Amino acid sequence: MLNLLLVGSGGFLGSALRYMISQGMQSLAGSAVLPYGTLAVNLLGCLTIGLLGGIAHYREVFSPEIRLFVFTGMLGGFTTFSTFGYETFNLGRSVDLPTALLNILLHMVLGLGAVWFGYWLSRWF
Repeated sequence: MLNLLLVGSGGFLGSALRYMISQGMQSLAGSAVLPYGTLAVNLLGCLTIGLLGGIAHYREVFSPEIRLFVFTGMLGGFTTFSTFGYETFNLGRSVDLPTALLNILLHMVLGLGAVWFGYWLSRWF
């Protein structure tokens, strides 16, 4: 039961934070076609999981409960793979295929780069 509460409460916080950051980024982007809010939260989530994953690996500082709360709950609720998939589908269907492919490329290349960079940064903590 404790594990369920840890994941659920972390998910709530991550989802609320995702909503606020995504809305703020999309407002800054104005009427841009690409869903920059989703890109921003996914890249920030990738950077964060890389950084914290590296700290967990190098320093072994996270208990199993903290890992459930942060990695599964907060970051699971924060990042938005299903939203990314839906927005990309809609871009390809209603805007144009090159824009949808650009969205995929940005998420994959920058996302993996952010995980790597976060993991690399963790060596300094």
